[in-house]
Amino acid sequence: MSQSMVVSFKKNTGIPKPLLQELLVEGRKHDITDVFPIGTDKIIVAEWVNLKCRYGCARYNTSWCCPPATPDPERTRRILSEYSTALLLVGSKSHPNFCMNNAKKRTVQIRCWKGTIVMERRLFLEGYYKAFSLVGECCALCKKCTYPQDCRFPQEKRPSVESFSIDVIGTLHNLGLNSQVAFNKADTFNYYGIILLE
Repeated sequence: MSQSMVVSFKKNTGIPKPLLQELLVEGRKHDITDVFPIGTDKIIVAEWVNLKCRYGCARYNTSWCCPPATPDPERTRRILSEYSTALLLVGSKSHPNFCMNNAKKRTVQIRCWKGTIVMERRLFLEGYYKAFSLVGECCALCKKCTYPQDCRFPQEKRPSVESFSIDVIGTLHNLGLNSQVAFNKADTFNYYGIILLE
């Protein structure tokens, strides 16, 4: 992302630069490498994303943080209309287990997940009382989700970005950014979270 783009985002969102710097420091403790303020009007919600969850993911109907337990595209659009600003959280990993469901991958996922929740809490304490996180990747807080029974971690339970039918790649393109897809296990790849703000 170019420096001029970052500056223009900061001017449009009203989030103080010192707070962004502090959030970035906190995020880096949890493998979040960048934090960018964006307008929620840049976030693309698409029906097809829900299809990928429904027909391309083993977590469908097995997790509190995935469909159908999360809002459908129409409800997501209504929720986003109540926010004007968001923080795009970017992490970067080179992780040979990214395509496997094992303990090593869960450890990485949980670190980023908890970092996102910590940042949301900090924003709430700073007066952004509507702050709400959409995390990168699927929930990994439990080895096996209790869904549809009560969640073991209700205060940390958050939907993934994709479970909100957000077209991540389309949103990045809307922001003038590109994301590389990992073709090989050794490739470095990015993952994304969003914190909604008002």
